[in-house]
Amino acid sequence: MANRIPRVAVREQDPKVRATNFEEVCLGYDREEAMLEATRCLDCKNPRCQGQCPVHVDIPGFIRQVVKGDIAAAADVIARDSSLPSVCGRVCPQESQCEGACVLGIKGEPVAIGKLERFVGDWAIEHAGDEDRKPAAIERNGHKVAVVGSGPAGLACASDLAKLGYEVKIFEALHKVGGVLVYGIPEFRLPKERVVAREVEAVKRLGVEIDTDVIVGRTATIDQLIDQEGYEAVFIGSGAGLPRFMGIEGENLNGVFSANEFLTRANLMHAYDEQYDTPIYAGKKAVIVGGGNVAMDAVRTARRLGAEAVIVYRRSEAELPARVEEVHHAKQEGIEFKMLTNPVRIIGTEDGWVKGIECVEMELGEPDESGRRSPVVKEGSNFVMDCDVVIMALGTSPNPLIKHTTEGLETTKRGCIVADEAGQTSRPNIFAGGDAVTGAATVILAMGAGRKAAAAIHKYISEK
Repeated sequence: MANRIPRVAVREQDPKVRATNFEEVCLGYDREEAMLEATRCLDCKNPRCQGQCPVHVDIPGFIRQVVKGDIAAAADVIARDSSLPSVCGRVCPQESQCEGACVLGIKGEPVAIGKLERFVGDWAIEHAGDEDRKPAAIERNGHKVAVVGSGPAGLACASDLAKLGYEVKIFEALHKVGGVLVYGIPEFRLPKERVVAREVEAVKRLGVEIDTDVIVGRTATIDQLIDQEGYEAVFIGSGAGLPRFMGIEGENLNGVFSANEFLTRANLMHAYDEQYDTPIYAGKKAVIVGGGNVAMDAVRTARRLGAEAVIVYRRSEAELPARVEEVHHAKQEGIEFKMLTNPVRIIGTEDGWVKGIECVEMELGEPDESGRRSPVVKEGSNFVMDCDVVIMALGTSPNPLIKHTTEGLETTKRGCIVADEAGQTSRPNIFAGGDAVTGAATVILAMGAGRKAAAAIHKYISEK
């Protein structure tokens, strides 16, 4: 029986070796391994996995093709709904989405949907130049749409609109395309040139134009794009790049970073590569405050840059919001986890550099709004940890630039753009989605929002 085959293990770099390099941790399936894992799928009549995918990839459909060994057909099935399969196969939280809904997971291990998607996506990248893989010419419909931001939300929205015949241009503030995919996620989880850049090329082949070094709100406002450039609708997928801090004493000391800055230096500016002169300081001992995926990325990057790296998190391990796989990999790489611990002060030297962090022990009280038990301070539990770097990974919020330069655009107290389920904002021709609306979330949720907004934009322009 198909469901009696054990899940095919994925090859990985040895933890002791990979903790010293920035090469990819997971090596992925080869063709034989992918086909064997695909045979575990029960091909359910009512696939719960597909319903839990934010972009609604036909998961049984593409796996069916992998079983046959027809990887080109599998790639075509995925391409109907996802423009970034190699990215999603690597960074999506499958355990809480598609794989979390897999029937096989009830009594055993679910099908490795993410690893199969990665295999198919990588195959598509390698065969993008084949004559029979070139996309058919799309007839343009004469309508123009602007997309702000080239992260996952913007790329997904632009792809769907281009397929519908729109003339789409993405405006990206940075010099590289990909948003959080290039500045936020480390090379060892998501290779930039081999994966991100090549999946972006696939979006361009649909006819999408991308202008870099354009800061919407400075270089041009959204109203200028509409009134002067002739765009009939604008999608804002500008992400959430404004870091949060705790507001405790010592946060202005040298050696205190936001995870955003630390990871941007390492990823976008190649600080991990000795051929680059990007300044970055990981110290001898780095304390990373937070428990999400960004905290895991920051702590594992600091470890690779030579620091003894520690996670400090105010709740217990059961409440860690990071992916189980990322926590597992971090522990394998020698990362220390200090749970139920919260900083109250960063201690500095006379010349203004970090030399330690004062923390308190916590215990869990009653559940809060998120359903997680609230951490409560243990009185008299203060202690000091020696360190020379502190990295705050406490979440991010959207940059207020677009809000301040776009009249009539409603936002929340945290600066997130107010948009309905379809991405419609308070302005009829402006749509938004991804982290700019929700605050920092996942790549796949941003892509799902981009797709919904593309459908809403098509409806708006068609009815107009």
